[in-house]
Amino acid sequence: MSAAGPVEPDQLTPERVVAELDRYVVGQQAAKRAVAVAIRNRWRRMRLPADLREEVTPKNILLIGPTGVGKTEIARRIATLIRAPFVKVEATKYTEVGYVGRDVESIVRDLVEASLALVRAEKRGEVEGRARDAAEERVLDALLPGSRPNDPALDPFGFAREVPPSSAPDAAATRARLRERLRAGALDDREVEVQVEEGQPLGSVLGASSFEQTGVDLQGLLERLGPGRRRTRRVKVPEAVTLLTAQEADTLLDRESVTAEAVRRAEQSGIVFLDEIDKVAARRGASGPDVSREGVQRDLLPLVEGTTVSTRHGPVRTEHVLFVAAGAFHVSKPSDLMPELQGRFPIRVQLEALTEADFVRILEEPRNALTRQHAALLETEGVALSFTPDGVREVARVAAAANASQENIGARRLATILERVLEEVSFDAPRRAGTSVVVDAAFVRGRVASLLANEDLAKYVL
Repeated sequence: MSAAGPVEPDQLTPERVVAELDRYVVGQQAAKRAVAVAIRNRWRRMRLPADLREEVTPKNILLIGPTGVGKTEIARRIATLIRAPFVKVEATKYTEVGYVGRDVESIVRDLVEASLALVRAEKRGEVEGRARDAAEERVLDALLPGSRPNDPALDPFGFAREVPPSSAPDAAATRARLRERLRAGALDDREVEVQVEEGQPLGSVLGASSFEQTGVDLQGLLERLGPGRRRTRRVKVPEAVTLLTAQEADTLLDRESVTAEAVRRAEQSGIVFLDEIDKVAARRGASGPDVSREGVQRDLLPLVEGTTVSTRHGPVRTEHVLFVAAGAFHVSKPSDLMPELQGRFPIRVQLEALTEADFVRILEEPRNALTRQHAALLETEGVALSFTPDGVREVARVAAAANASQENIGARRLATILERVLEEVSFDAPRRAGTSVVVDAAFVRGRVASLLANEDLAKYVL
């Protein structure tokens, strides 16, 4: 099975999305289905008549469940699956306007920057061939100056000379042979001096946060008023080709059209994953810090309802941005959110707490299962690590028992247990090259049983 990556939008059927998520997230079918339908509705909406398309707004989703059950993992995998602007933010990073901290409108600015990076990467791919040809020419100029007719030259050994007019064909032939060697990789060990453009970050001089909030693109303005600074670097030929290809690709792009497309995608297909929304839920009758939490909710409300935010790339409307919020709600409740904000998340999905059987599946099924990760890491030291079925079940049992007797941190407990089980093997791995380690139930019990027996100690270790 191939690694997950971006999928063409018309192929992102709800069934396909759920199947892709199943490769990395165990269970939680209700959450997967809700997210899959929401993503498909974005595709459906873009195929409606223009007048009706504007009236169809996203049905935002609220994921409710304890920590470690897969809320954030679903967001991470969706980000790699879709070809749409996506940002994941934590609600706790934002404060009410007037307090020290980031204001919620910076979420939209981050979304536009993500969209810009996405569009720029796509457009660069379209001009990559032309950009690489131009970059190769610049590298050849550095390797063999004067190989173009009537240019001052250096021979391949670095001695200066003039290219007589009569030798222009010879210079062209020399350049052609050098180009062949360059493309064949025969010059990869050579170093050349290249000039790369580097703009001075405006924020380092004038303060980035101030201009972020004004939405004025002073950085772009200065770039248009004057050329960027150039710095000479001495690098190997392959790195020079890479640097210059990116530079040449940027010169081939139409910045205005790229920016316009990025803003359009952010508005029409952007997705914001708002994690830890429960941390800004103010309990009824509370005071103190809860006042600022409610202020964050009030500031979030216009974004979710639909407003226009000023960014350095122009105004951005949020009416059609999909918001997916998530929270454990183990202290507060969804009803502690402002009623107006609650109403803007009509789809609510309760994620299930993970069981011992789920832990077994998590250790065995996902492509990025922790057992596979540890085996791959130790393989680099020449140690063959394997887990028996009863060993996997014992790790799952210990994790479930630890969650039951202490704080329930879900699947994150598995990482803690495995680190403890494999601590000695990982430490001694450089001396154990060529050996095999089999993790069975007895192996696991021998390393964690004493800790579980002493719950006071286990609190700090597991």
